[in-house]
Amino acid sequence: MKFNVNQQDLQKSLNYCQGVIEKRSTLPILSNVLLDVGNSKLTITATDLDLIFVHQISNVEIIEEGKTTTSSSIMYDIVRKFSSGKKINFSKVGENKLHLESEKSVFNLNCINPSEFPLTNEDFNENEFSIKSKELLKLLNKCKFSVSNDETRHYLSGIYFHLTQLEDKYFFTAAATDSHRMSISKLRLNEKIEFEPIILPKKTIFQLCSLLEDFEGDVKISNIKSKIKFELGNSILISKLIDGKFPNYVQVIPKDNQKKMEVDLKTFLDSVDRVASVSLDKKDGVKFSLSKDVLNLSVNNATSGDGKESLNVKFDHELDVSFNSRYLIDIASQLEGDKIEMFFKDTGSPALIKDPADFDSIYVVMPMKG
Repeated sequence: MKFNVNQQDLQKSLNYCQGVIEKRSTLPILSNVLLDVGNSKLTITATDLDLIFVHQISNVEIIEEGKTTTSSSIMYDIVRKFSSGKKINFSKVGENKLHLESEKSVFNLNCINPSEFPLTNEDFNENEFSIKSKELLKLLNKCKFSVSNDETRHYLSGIYFHLTQLEDKYFFTAAATDSHRMSISKLRLNEKIEFEPIILPKKTIFQLCSLLEDFEGDVKISNIKSKIKFELGNSILISKLIDGKFPNYVQVIPKDNQKKMEVDLKTFLDSVDRVASVSLDKKDGVKFSLSKDVLNLSVNNATSGDGKESLNVKFDHELDVSFNSRYLIDIASQLEGDKIEMFFKDTGSPALIKDPADFDSIYVVMPMKG
C-alpha cells in the first residue's frame, strides 16, 4: 500500500479514534486503527468491541491500494506534531512496518496484520430515519450531565431514547437520571417513525457529541435489536446498547408543584456559582431561603467557612430548601432563554425546573436533606 494524505484530514480523523480506543486494552489489536486504502479513499476504523467508528477521507492520493493496522495513539501523536496541512506520505514496508514521512521527518511504525482486526457486518437497513445534527446534539447536551455514574445500576448509565406522542404529534424523546436529578428533552418529528426504545451508553454519547459539533447536516439513525448506527457525512458510529429496563421516569415528574419562582438566568447561575466557591468538594448544599420576591442563598462549610448572597426573584410564598450546587449549575448552563423557572412543593419534595425559552425540556432536582 502507498498513499499521500493531508495532515489536517488525518489528524481530525485520528482525534475521533482516540475517543473510541481503550487506553488499557488487553488485546493489542484494539489499540490499533485499521487503515484501508481503496476505491479512491482512505477508510480509518477504530473499535473497543462495544463501539465502532469508521471515517472516510476522500482527499487522498492513492499509488497502491492495501490495508494495515498500527497504534492509534502513537500515530496520532506523530501526525498532530507534523506541520499543519502538509502532505504525509505513507507506504508499507514488508509485512509489519508502516513508513510515514512529512517534510524532514521519517517514521517506521510497527503493524499488526489487518486480518486480526475485529469487524462486524450487520444489516442496519431497516427503520432508518434522519435528524438534523444540531437538534440531536441539543438533546444529548440537555441530558448527558444527568447520566448516572453508578456501576451497579447499569441501566441508568446512559440516555434513554424513545418515541412519545402527544395528541397527533410525535416526538423523539431523551431522558436521563442518576436518581438525584433528571433531564428530559424532546424533538418534534415531521412524521411517525419506527423506533424501538434504547439506552445509549455514556461513552457513545460523548463520542457522538464530538462528531456532531463538527458536522452540519442530517444524521441517519437506524437500530437493530442490540445496536444502533449513526451516519454523519463521512463518519459512521455503531454502538452496542445498554441491556436493561429504564425506569418509568414520567412518574417522577412532580405534578403539584404550585410555588413558582422566576429569576434572571445569568444572575442566578453566577450567584449559585459564587456562593458555592466556599465549599471545596461542592457536596455542601446551597440553601435557598425564599420569601416574597427574595431568594437568600447560603453555603456553610465546616472547614472552610460560609458565603451568602441575596437575589431579587418573583415568588409569593415562604420556603427553605437545599440543593447540590453542581446540579443547579449543570442545568442552568443548558437553558437557552434569559430566565429560569423553578417550581416547588415543600422542603422535602423534588423541584421542577423549566426553561421559558424551550418548552420541550424539563429538569427535576431532588433537594438535599439537612
